[in-house]
Amino acid sequence: MRIIFAVSMILMCWFSVAGASAFRVGDQGSDVAEIQGQLANLGYDVTADGAYGPATVEAVKSFQMTQGINADGLVGPSTYAALLGKSMPAVSSTTNSIARRVVSDSMNYLGVPYVFGGTTPNGFDCSGYVRYVFANAGVYLPRTADAQYEVGYSVSTSELMPGDLVFFSTYEPGASHVGIYLGDGDFINASSSQGVSVASLYSSYWGSCYIGARRVM
Repeated sequence: MRIIFAVSMILMCWFSVAGASAFRVGDQGSDVAEIQGQLANLGYDVTADGAYGPATVEAVKSFQMTQGINADGLVGPSTYAALLGKSMPAVSSTTNSIARRVVSDSMNYLGVPYVFGGTTPNGFDCSGYVRYVFANAGVYLPRTADAQYEVGYSVSTSELMPGDLVFFSTYEPGASHVGIYLGDGDFINASSSQGVSVASLYSSYWGSCYIGARRVM
């Protein structure tokens, strides 16, 4: 629940920080990896994978509290300077805009129940949920998980970025379940047991079912 709350709070800030320059959930790349690396050097539990996800939010907030900076989980100029001891580079407002929109919109449906064959916020199955969220961002995917597994191109676990699709073999061989990667090893999905919820890619269950990821943006 702490991870879900942290992600939700940061997503609410995305569009309220108009014109502000800050690194946030959904951002990717070497600048993010540098931030994560310094946080890790300071003892925070985060991996320098270049994907700004829930664990990075928590680490940034903890660091901000030690510095007397507003703990919003965003790395703006003050946080960046305190953490890295230098001026922050410009952050393009269009960088990863589709991925940001996908990740942001995906969180709007937390708690929606699982319905086999469901394709609306009244109830989703896994692929119906993914298809709905991506369509809202202007990216149109096939209806089923196995068909979605054929879209885009394969990415390794070490290359995962927010907005990538993660696939699992659950009730039948092949890609029978799909979710949206959030970063820091977490993904969001419509599961038969919990509905739309956040889970860890590295949990014993999901880790054993994981078969690969695709980048479609």
